[in-house]
Amino acid sequence: MPSLHSSPGLTTQTWSNPHRRPRLSAHRIRESLTSRFARCLCSILLSLVLVAGIIVFILWLSLRPHRPRFHLVAFAAPGVATPAGLSGSPISFNVTDRNPNAKIGIYYDAMFGTVYYRDRVVGSGPVMFPFFQPPKNTTLITGQLSGAAIEAGGTLSSQLSAEAAAGRAELRLELNSTIRFKVKTWDTHHHHLHVECDLVVGSDGSILPESKNIKCPIYF
Repeated sequence: MPSLHSSPGLTTQTWSNPHRRPRLSAHRIRESLTSRFARCLCSILLSLVLVAGIIVFILWLSLRPHRPRFHLVAFAAPGVATPAGLSGSPISFNVTDRNPNAKIGIYYDAMFGTVYYRDRVVGSGPVMFPFFQPPKNTTLITGQLSGAAIEAGGTLSSQLSAEAAAGRAELRLELNSTIRFKVKTWDTHHHHLHVECDLVVGSDGSILPESKNIKCPIYF
Protein backbone atom coordinates (compact mmCIF):
# COMPACT_ATOMS: atom_id res chain seq x y z
CA MET A 1 0.00 0.00 0.00
CA PRO A 2 1.59 3.18 -1.06
CA SER A 3 2.40 5.71 1.73
CA LEU A 4 1.08 9.23 1.66
CA HIS A 5 3.88 11.77 1.40
CA SER A 6 3.94 15.25 0.15
CA SER A 7 5.49 15.68 -3.18
CA PRO A 8 8.93 17.28 -3.18
CA GLY A 9 8.75 21.08 -3.62
CA LEU A 10 5.09 21.22 -2.60
CA THR A 11 4.47 23.95 0.07
CA THR A 12 1.37 25.14 1.86
CA GLN A 13 -0.12 28.22 0.25
CA THR A 14 -1.68 31.00 2.28
CA TRP A 15 -4.57 32.48 0.39
CA SER A 16 -5.11 36.18 0.61
CA ASN A 17 -7.40 38.71 -0.98
CA PRO A 18 -5.41 40.49 -3.69
CA HIS A 19 -7.44 43.71 -3.10
CA ARG A 20 -6.91 43.87 0.68
CA ARG A 21 -3.47 45.51 0.79
CA PRO A 22 -4.38 48.52 -1.41
CA ARG A 23 -7.49 49.13 0.70
CA LEU A 24 -5.49 49.00 3.94
CA SER A 25 -2.93 51.41 2.50
CA ALA A 26 -5.62 53.88 1.46
CA HIS A 27 -7.24 53.66 4.91
CA ARG A 28 -3.92 54.32 6.61
CA ILE A 29 -3.27 57.31 4.34
CA ARG A 30 -6.69 58.77 5.21
CA GLU A 31 -6.02 58.27 8.94
CA SER A 32 -2.61 59.90 8.60
CA LEU A 33 -4.05 62.92 6.77
CA THR A 34 -6.84 63.28 9.36
CA SER A 35 -4.35 63.12 12.22
CA ARG A 36 -2.09 65.68 10.58
CA PHE A 37 -5.02 68.01 9.94
CA ALA A 38 -6.22 67.69 13.57
CA ARG A 39 -2.71 68.38 14.91
CA CYS A 40 -2.34 71.37 12.59
CA LEU A 41 -5.74 72.76 13.64
CA CYS A 42 -4.89 72.32 17.35
CA SER A 43 -1.56 74.07 16.84
CA ILE A 44 -3.27 77.02 15.13
CA LEU A 45 -5.90 77.33 17.88
CA LEU A 46 -3.29 77.15 20.63
CA SER A 47 -1.22 79.79 18.84
CA LEU A 48 -4.24 82.09 18.58
CA VAL A 49 -5.04 81.62 22.28
CA LEU A 50 -1.43 82.35 23.18
CA VAL A 51 -1.33 85.50 21.04
CA ALA A 52 -4.65 86.71 22.48
CA GLY A 53 -3.37 86.11 26.01
CA ILE A 54 -0.18 88.05 25.30
CA ILE A 55 -2.19 90.98 23.86
CA VAL A 56 -4.52 91.07 26.88
CA PHE A 57 -1.55 90.92 29.25
CA ILE A 58 0.20 93.79 27.43
CA LEU A 59 -3.00 95.86 27.53
CA TRP A 60 -3.39 95.16 31.22
CA LEU A 61 0.21 96.21 31.89
CA SER A 62 -0.19 99.41 29.90
CA LEU A 63 -3.60 100.37 31.34
CA ARG A 64 -3.37 98.82 34.83
CA PRO A 65 -7.12 99.06 35.55
CA HIS A 66 -8.22 99.89 39.09
CA ARG A 67 -11.61 100.02 40.72
CA PRO A 68 -13.00 103.41 41.79
CA ARG A 69 -12.43 104.39 45.42
CA PHE A 70 -15.17 105.80 47.64
CA HIS A 71 -14.68 107.65 50.95
CA LEU A 72 -17.40 108.95 53.26
CA VAL A 73 -16.76 112.65 54.00
CA ALA A 74 -19.93 113.83 55.74
CA PHE A 75 -23.28 112.48 56.92
CA ALA A 76 -26.18 114.05 58.82
CA ALA A 77 -29.58 112.71 59.91
CA PRO A 78 -31.04 115.35 62.28
CA GLY A 79 -34.17 113.40 63.19
CA VAL A 80 -32.42 110.25 64.28
CA ALA A 81 -33.07 110.76 68.03
CA THR A 82 -36.75 111.70 67.74
CA PRO A 83 -39.46 109.15 68.69
CA ALA A 84 -40.58 109.03 65.08
CA GLY A 85 -37.06 108.18 63.99
CA LEU A 86 -36.12 109.36 60.52
CA SER A 87 -39.66 109.35 59.15
CA GLY A 88 -39.88 112.36 56.81
CA SER A 89 -36.60 113.72 58.11
CA PRO A 90 -33.90 114.78 55.62
CA ILE A 91 -30.69 112.78 55.36
CA SER A 92 -27.66 114.34 53.71
CA PHE A 93 -24.21 113.03 52.93
CA ASN A 94 -21.06 113.65 50.90
CA VAL A 95 -18.99 110.84 49.40
CA THR A 96 -15.88 111.27 47.26
CA ASP A 97 -15.55 109.01 44.22
CA ARG A 98 -11.97 108.70 42.94
CA ASN A 99 -11.08 107.25 39.53
CA PRO A 100 -7.40 106.26 39.99
CA ASN A 101 -6.91 105.07 36.41
CA ALA A 102 -4.59 107.07 34.19
CA LYS A 103 -6.14 106.07 30.85
CA ILE A 104 -9.58 104.71 31.72
CA GLY A 105 -12.76 106.74 32.15
CA ILE A 106 -15.92 105.52 33.88
CA TYR A 107 -19.54 105.97 32.78
CA TYR A 108 -22.09 105.96 35.61
CA ASP A 109 -25.79 105.40 35.17
CA ALA A 110 -28.16 107.05 37.63
CA MET A 111 -27.08 106.46 41.24
CA PHE A 112 -29.46 105.47 44.02
CA GLY A 113 -28.82 105.74 47.76
CA THR A 114 -30.25 103.82 50.72
CA VAL A 115 -29.69 104.17 54.48
CA TYR A 116 -30.13 101.13 56.75
CA TYR A 117 -30.50 100.64 60.47
CA ARG A 118 -30.08 97.01 61.46
CA ASP A 119 -30.84 95.95 57.87
CA ARG A 120 -34.09 97.95 57.81
CA VAL A 121 -34.46 100.78 55.29
CA VAL A 122 -34.71 104.13 57.10
CA GLY A 123 -34.07 106.41 54.12
CA SER A 124 -33.73 106.18 50.34
CA GLY A 125 -33.86 108.14 47.12
CA PRO A 126 -32.04 109.06 43.89
CA VAL A 127 -28.61 110.61 44.32
CA MET A 128 -27.12 111.56 40.96
CA PHE A 129 -28.01 111.62 37.28
CA PRO A 130 -25.83 109.68 34.82
CA PHE A 131 -22.36 111.16 34.44
CA PHE A 132 -18.92 110.45 33.00
CA GLN A 133 -15.83 110.47 35.18
CA PRO A 134 -12.55 111.11 33.32
CA PRO A 135 -9.27 109.46 34.31
CA LYS A 136 -7.49 110.67 37.46
CA ASN A 137 -10.59 112.51 38.62
CA THR A 138 -12.32 112.86 42.00
CA THR A 139 -16.07 113.46 41.92
CA LEU A 140 -18.01 114.65 44.95
CA ILE A 141 -21.29 112.76 45.32
CA THR A 142 -23.79 114.83 47.28
CA GLY A 143 -26.95 113.09 48.41
CA GLN A 144 -30.22 114.40 49.85
CA LEU A 145 -32.47 111.53 50.88
CA SER A 146 -35.83 111.37 52.56
CA GLY A 147 -36.17 109.38 55.80
CA ALA A 148 -38.45 106.36 55.69
CA ALA A 149 -40.97 105.54 58.39
CA ILE A 150 -40.28 102.87 60.97
CA GLU A 151 -43.30 101.44 62.74
CA ALA A 152 -44.21 103.99 65.40
CA GLY A 153 -43.72 102.69 68.91
CA GLY A 154 -42.07 99.55 67.59
CA THR A 155 -38.97 97.95 69.02
CA LEU A 156 -36.74 99.05 66.15
CA SER A 157 -37.82 102.68 66.37
CA SER A 158 -37.26 102.69 70.13
CA GLN A 159 -33.82 101.15 69.72
CA LEU A 160 -32.77 103.73 67.14
CA SER A 161 -33.91 106.74 69.18
CA ALA A 162 -32.40 105.27 72.38
CA GLU A 163 -29.02 104.64 70.75
CA ALA A 164 -28.98 108.09 69.17
CA ALA A 165 -29.93 109.75 72.48
CA ALA A 166 -27.02 107.88 74.09
CA GLY A 167 -24.73 109.45 71.51
CA ARG A 168 -23.99 106.49 69.27
CA ALA A 169 -26.22 105.01 66.55
CA GLU A 170 -24.82 102.75 63.85
CA LEU A 171 -26.16 103.15 60.30
CA ARG A 172 -25.16 101.96 56.86
CA LEU A 173 -25.20 104.00 53.67
CA GLU A 174 -25.37 102.08 50.40
CA LEU A 175 -24.94 103.45 46.87
CA ASN A 176 -25.93 101.52 43.76
CA SER A 177 -25.30 102.23 40.11
CA THR A 178 -24.39 100.57 36.84
CA ILE A 179 -21.00 101.48 35.40
CA ARG A 180 -18.87 100.71 32.37
CA PHE A 181 -15.23 101.53 31.71
CA LYS A 182 -14.10 103.53 28.68
CA VAL A 183 -10.71 102.96 27.05
CA LYS A 184 -10.34 105.47 24.19
CA THR A 185 -13.14 104.44 21.78
CA TRP A 186 -13.83 101.07 23.41
CA ASP A 187 -16.39 100.56 26.20
CA THR A 188 -16.57 97.51 28.43
CA HIS A 189 -19.78 95.68 29.29
CA HIS A 190 -21.90 96.94 32.18
CA HIS A 191 -21.09 96.22 35.83
CA HIS A 192 -23.47 96.63 38.74
CA LEU A 193 -21.67 98.76 41.34
CA HIS A 194 -22.54 98.39 45.02
CA VAL A 195 -20.93 100.64 47.67
CA GLU A 196 -21.29 100.14 51.44
CA CYS A 197 -20.34 102.76 54.05
CA ASP A 198 -20.76 101.74 57.69
CA LEU A 199 -20.95 104.82 59.92
CA VAL A 200 -21.80 106.04 63.41
CA VAL A 201 -23.78 109.20 64.24
CA GLY A 202 -24.22 111.08 67.51
CA SER A 203 -27.32 112.38 69.24
CA ASP A 204 -27.66 115.26 66.79
CA GLY A 205 -27.47 112.91 63.81
CA SER A 206 -24.04 114.15 62.70
CA ILE A 207 -21.32 111.70 61.79
CA LEU A 208 -18.80 110.97 64.53
CA PRO A 209 -15.07 111.59 63.87
CA GLU A 210 -14.31 107.87 63.78
CA SER A 211 -16.44 107.51 60.65
CA LYS A 212 -15.14 110.52 58.74
CA ASN A 213 -13.13 109.85 55.59
CA ILE A 214 -13.48 106.09 55.96
CA LYS A 215 -12.98 104.00 52.82
CA CYS A 216 -16.20 102.34 51.68
CA PRO A 217 -15.94 98.78 50.28
CA ILE A 218 -17.29 98.31 46.79
CA TYR A 219 -18.64 95.23 45.03
CA PHE A 220 -19.24 94.42 41.36
